[in-house]
Amino acid sequence: MRIHFIQHVAYESPGYLVQWAAEQNHTVSFTKMFESPIFPSPDDFDWLIVMGGPMGVYDENKFSFLKLEKEFIRSVIGTGKKVLGICLGSQLVAEALGAKVYPHIQKEIGWWPVKRTNSGKTNPVLENLPDEFITFHWHGDTFDLPDGAVHLLQSDACPHQAYLYKNQVMGLQFHMEATPELIKAMADNGRSELVPGTWIQSEKEITDNQQHYAANNQHIAMLLSAFVNSRVQSPSLAS
Repeated sequence: MRIHFIQHVAYESPGYLVQWAAEQNHTVSFTKMFESPIFPSPDDFDWLIVMGGPMGVYDENKFSFLKLEKEFIRSVIGTGKKVLGICLGSQLVAEALGAKVYPHIQKEIGWWPVKRTNSGKTNPVLENLPDEFITFHWHGDTFDLPDGAVHLLQSDACPHQAYLYKNQVMGLQFHMEATPELIKAMADNGRSELVPGTWIQSEKEITDNQQHYAANNQHIAMLLSAFVNSRVQSPSLAS
């Protein structure tokens, strides 16, 4: 498969996903929004993955590229191609599907558990994942579920952590693609957000939790394999 990434900032790379793609003999290409972004024709790739970033989907006045990016995401969804959004990407995709995105009542930063919803427990895309597992979060916004989407995962801090739309579009609010290098870069560039809070860990807590990387990378590898093999129910967009 040909996977195209949208990357919003230099320090928030796809992490483990590049290694996973190479292991699966997929090819990768990039639109880097922090350079001179050029969106490819949807004919030039098979799967779109939209990565995270520190901006909000509502920050079009600060980041003019967001309007064009949203139009591109919506057009790709309309083709019926697979689309995955991670963190900011999940919010951009949710908005493209007609859902509302807005600041949450609290930020969730650090290694925190997510657990399957009732619908997540029976969905084949999650069949190889545990009912509850610890993963990495760095977000202050949340979203309503798009109409027609299946709610897959939740956390105590933020109910809407993952959704699946018609087996074609998936959003993950968290970072299973995390690597030590990626998390260090995020901490270096987002240190001002690491203030005391109920769901905010210290930088030391974040960087010392080395035991979670391997399991998270294994989880997302299984999740992506199940997602890419799931049959798209309909390529149509939510109205």
